[in-house]
Amino acid sequence: MQASLRKAERLSGTSAISKLMSEGRWGNAGVIRYCVLSPNGTDGNGSPFNRIMVSVPKKLYKRAVMRNLYKRRLREAYRTQKHLLPGTPGTDILFIYNSKEASDFQTICSLVAEILRRTADEQS
Repeated sequence: MQASLRKAERLSGTSAISKLMSEGRWGNAGVIRYCVLSPNGTDGNGSPFNRIMVSVPKKLYKRAVMRNLYKRRLREAYRTQKHLLPGTPGTDILFIYNSKEASDFQTICSLVAEILRRTADEQS
């Protein structure tokens, strides 16, 4: 499997995001709050790929440098471990870094892996 994060794998569009936030299942894993919606298609059949969205609240980190650092870490953790989540039907996932505490990449990586395993178990 190719370990890249293409444009098609990024969740965008107000209708898709609002559907995810209203109909998705919410959960927590350590310092990361997440929302999962499966299948992710507008017609209910699902897309052939998984899509993600990453957010770090400005209320917690005023400086954009820190917000961008945690967003990069979350995207990289997902990119390297996306094989843990089956591809069909596609799943939309929103990751929200929700803590003022600084976390290193290894911690974020293990939390993202936990979220992906939970999601895969719920789908099967």
